Amino acid sequence: MSANDTPAARPQPTATYDSAFLRACRREPVPHTPVWFMRQAGRSLPEYRKVRQGIGMLDSCMRPDLVTEITLQPVRRHGVDAAIYFSDIVVPLKAIGLDLDIKPGVGPVVEQPVRTRADLARLRDLTPEDVSYVTEAIGLLTRELGPTPLIGFAGAPFTLASYLVEGGPSRTYENAKAMMYGDPELWADLLDRLADITAAFLKVQIEAGASAVQLFDSWAGALAPADYRRSVMPASAKVFDAVAGYGVPRIHFGVGTGELLKLMGEAGADVVGVDWRVPLDEAARRVGPGKALQGNLDPTVLFATTEAVEAKTREVLDSAAGLEGHVFNLGHGVMPSTDPDALTRLVEYVHTHTAR
Repeated sequence: MSANDTPAARPQPTATYDSAFLRACRREPVPHTPVWFMRQAGRSLPEYRKVRQGIGMLDSCMRPDLVTEITLQPVRRHGVDAAIYFSDIVVPLKAIGLDLDIKPGVGPVVEQPVRTRADLARLRDLTPEDVSYVTEAIGLLTRELGPTPLIGFAGAPFTLASYLVEGGPSRTYENAKAMMYGDPELWADLLDRLADITAAFLKVQIEAGASAVQLFDSWAGALAPADYRRSVMPASAKVFDAVAGYGVPRIHFGVGTGELLKLMGEAGADVVGVDWRVPLDEAARRVGPGKALQGNLDPTVLFATTEAVEAKTREVLDSAAGLEGHVFNLGHGVMPSTDPDALTRLVEYVHTHTAR
């Protein structure tokens, strides 16, 4: 294989490469601030609820036709600048054979939590064949999306470990933190194994045609900076390093991570996602130079009047005025009862207000 055959050297479609979203991720000039929303393909859309009716979440994630349709829905309806691959953070864990399910109103539930060294044996390597439906779906999507970039999706090792050790969602993470503090070697080995699985999952998506990837460390905000640096950051850095050679932008996002923003950037992100608690100009100061930022309108603002939404959006855009690169997003996911028309109006407002 010659150097020109490496993944990073593969030519990208010019229209996609020059899209406002990818330009902003690379901190290049843009015609307008690009917009996409976390959970944009989801429960707020009536067309999503219709196609998902009677189909379990994990089953939905394994059907290329359904994944394609759901991923495209917000692009058609809202005119967002990027699509995000419809999936769930536990999909790669299900794909390697773990007994888990996503229970409505609860979230991911693991039948046998990972609590001992012997349990690590159940976390085998992920192969492309395990997730062939992902490759098929992304092939379908990139043909449909044309110049609109597709963002790949994965859960970060800490958040995956939290679900595995707790056995399901938790507010306190007492079992996960007990392992982290009480058996740091087992914890490190668990996160290292999950980093390999996550990296393999992202590689499949990039090689199938994803133009960027986002690593969701949803629950990292439960950690003190020193604990994050020592016990979590090495695994996240391993994921980012594993996909660095592809040359696609890498986004890192967590909730309540205001104290971790610099470290999350140092883990290897090109774009740091910011929730609504920290203004973007302050977030830029914490992260430091050389990174684009993503965010960060409070999702609940969308329940207010159109005038209030526009006023709060201007605050976000004004705060981002001096940034090297800015991707407009919410500070967390779209809430299920959000009016879809409010999202459509928001995209149009950002595009109009920031037109260069």
